[in-house]
Amino acid sequence: MDNPQRRFEQRSFDRQQEQEQAPRIERSITGRLDSRLSLFAPCPRGLEQVLADELLALGAGDIAPADGGVAFAGDARLMMAANLHCRTASRILLRLAHGGYHAEQDIYRLAMSVDWPRWFEVSRTIKLKADGIAARVKSLDYIALTVKDAICDRFRQAQLGRPSVDTRNPDVRVNVFLTADTATVYLDTSGEPLFKRGWREETGEAPLRENLAAGILLLAGYDGSQALLDPLCGSGTFLVEAADIALKRAPGRNRRFGFEALSSFDSASWEKLQLDARKAELPAASLPIRGSDRSQAMVNIARANLERAGLADLVEVKAANVTDTRPHAEHGLIVANPPYGVRLEEQDQLATWYPELGDWLKAHFAGWTACLFSGDLRLGKLIRLAPKRRTPLFNGSLQCRLFVINMVEGSARKQKDGEEAADAESGGDGQ
Repeated sequence: MDNPQRRFEQRSFDRQQEQEQAPRIERSITGRLDSRLSLFAPCPRGLEQVLADELLALGAGDIAPADGGVAFAGDARLMMAANLHCRTASRILLRLAHGGYHAEQDIYRLAMSVDWPRWFEVSRTIKLKADGIAARVKSLDYIALTVKDAICDRFRQAQLGRPSVDTRNPDVRVNVFLTADTATVYLDTSGEPLFKRGWREETGEAPLRENLAAGILLLAGYDGSQALLDPLCGSGTFLVEAADIALKRAPGRNRRFGFEALSSFDSASWEKLQLDARKAELPAASLPIRGSDRSQAMVNIARANLERAGLADLVEVKAANVTDTRPHAEHGLIVANPPYGVRLEEQDQLATWYPELGDWLKAHFAGWTACLFSGDLRLGKLIRLAPKRRTPLFNGSLQCRLFVINMVEGSARKQKDGEEAADAESGGDGQ
């Protein structure tokens, strides 16, 4: 008769034999939360330097931007502060182990080298996720299962039982990242992604994630002192993120984090960080931030999101077509995400609309700076203005550009001259 306990014991014995017989692999193991931690913060591609600047301001050390994120180091307090204050990070990951691999068994041994019972109690539920670039494995899902087995085996080895898996609302999330020859095991200290600020319940069609919107604002040079207009505001993401910057509000002030489930969680230090963040906030007052959208339904959603964020009386939103919108200050920033078409007929319509958008800017917004984020790389040329910068960014896997256009006093002829000079400099590809 099949005996599950006997199968488990035989599997554990086989893995122990493999571990004893296999060649040693190099590992780096992070200690407990009272030591210096090796951390990594993923972010939308293109925002790495913005995130590095945020981490530097928080006191992080060993900052090393990479493609899609920033590695850094600090203590437990810095880790918690990064979760609370970073506007552009997607998560804050704690590196527990790193080493080379030749086969799946090497990754199992790497995960087994972590003293998991020191990090969280067996009563905590777990969820595993594996990602990779050029990973030499048959299945990333299988790697996630392999690391899950290693975690459970390590708990059983300590005679503590085994943690349960919860794929929906886990207490502890573990991430594994593979390259062609290395594996890294991370503990996710954030829990839910950091772009989930806690204020959004309703969204429009394909809304920008909050951390990408915040990064665009920071790239645009927004510091909270300027007048700001989003004439295509949708569900209001730019408006909420801009108001939080202006009021110096920590983006994570209204949510929970994964590090609260760890055994070494210091609740007193965390409460002090939260108190300091609240003290740093500016008093709520009317802000020079305006939003509009041609859809009344979207305006209603934006207002509801502003209400949940505690900003309903501070930011003005109304229904209006883009070209009917006028400046509310002599100088300021326009930050917007214009639509970009997928189907050919949509692209043809946009090719007609972009020049109208440019004419509207020239007619009414001299002295302003327009920052237009788009996945349509033609915008920089078809708008018939001269972008000062064309910053490559990614919205998920979609390649985009942030076009920054200084609107200055002058004739259409000067604008045309500027266009031709910009096209010559960029090779005329509109990117």
